[in-house]
Amino acid sequence: MTQTKKFDYRIVQDKDVWAAEITRRMTARKTIVSKRKTGFATEAEATAWGEKELKSFLDKLMERNERKAKQREVRTEATAAKELAADVWRDARDVADGSDNAKDFDEDSDDYASDEASK
Repeated sequence: MTQTKKFDYRIVQDKDVWAAEITRRMTARKTIVSKRKTGFATEAEATAWGEKELKSFLDKLMERNERKAKQREVRTEATAAKELAADVWRDARDVADGSDNAKDFDEDSDDYASDEASK
């Protein structure tokens, strides 16, 4: 199995004009063009633009990934806090009711099966 880069650039010539493309490897057989610029007079100009834009593109992508990771952390912490608050509320409700339903309740039990058997 060959190792290829996920993001790269390539230079394409169309008659007397050069174009540079920032590409993304979607699958082993499919490559997508993420950014393209045409109109370069020489291959060297296109290569320079491709290298510069690839670096800029990857920097922006890393910043975006870090920002999304922080948002995901905040979201998971908020969900955990919400679940904890719900558990505390349920415990307080059970204590206020004076019932021991929390001890008798089994999440894994099949309540419908026991109801049908008693009929």
